[in-house]
Amino acid sequence: MVKALYLNGSLKNSSEPSHTSGLLHKATEWFTHLGVETEEIRLADYRILPGMAPDMGEGDEWPQIMKKVLAADILIVATPIWIGEKSSVSTLAMERLYASSGEKNSEGQAIYYNKVGGAVVTGNEDGAKESAKSILYGLSHIGFTVPPNVDAYWVGEAGPGPSYLETGQDNAFTIKNTKMMAHNLVHFARMLKENPIPAEGNTGE
Repeated sequence: MVKALYLNGSLKNSSEPSHTSGLLHKATEWFTHLGVETEEIRLADYRILPGMAPDMGEGDEWPQIMKKVLAADILIVATPIWIGEKSSVSTLAMERLYASSGEKNSEGQAIYYNKVGGAVVTGNEDGAKESAKSILYGLSHIGFTVPPNVDAYWVGEAGPGPSYLETGQDNAFTIKNTKMMAHNLVHFARMLKENPIPAEGNTGE
C-alpha cells in the first residue's frame, strides 16, 4: 500500500485547531478514495532541535519523525504563512530533512530517491506560492520527485480576517488543486514503486 505522511508545520500543537490541518483533511479524503494510508504529524508536538545532524542528541525527537519519513512513499510538508513565507517550524523540518540527504539507500542513491513530495499552505494575504516554491525546491534538491501541480493552498483577503476553517473550505480553486495534488502524488508514487529511478548516474560516483 502507498503511504502518505504529512509534516504539519503549524505553530500550534495538536491541542489546538489548525487551519493547515483542516486543508490536510481535505487531501486525506482524496488519498483515502485512492487507497492510500495517511498520517499527520503536528511538528509542534515534538522537541526538534536545530542542526545539521540526523540526531542532535539531548532529547532531540526528530529521529522518530525521520523513521516515519523513510517509511512513507509520499511526503507533504504543510505550513501556515507567517510574514509572507512558510513557518519557522516548517523551515526547521526542511533543514533536518536536508541533514540526512547525504545518506544512501540500498542502491547507493540519496535516501529520498523514489519518494514523492508535495506542499500544502494556508494563510491570510499572500505568500502561498513563495512558501510552496521553497518547500518543493527543497524537497527536489535532496532527492524527492516533485510531480506537476502538487501544491494546494488557500489564502484569505489582505489584512486580519477569517482563516481557512472559518471561510475557505468551499473555495473551488483550492478544492480543484487539492484533488489534482493527491492524484498526481499517488500516480508518481505508484509509478516509482514499479519503476524506481535507475542507480546508474545517480549515486554521486
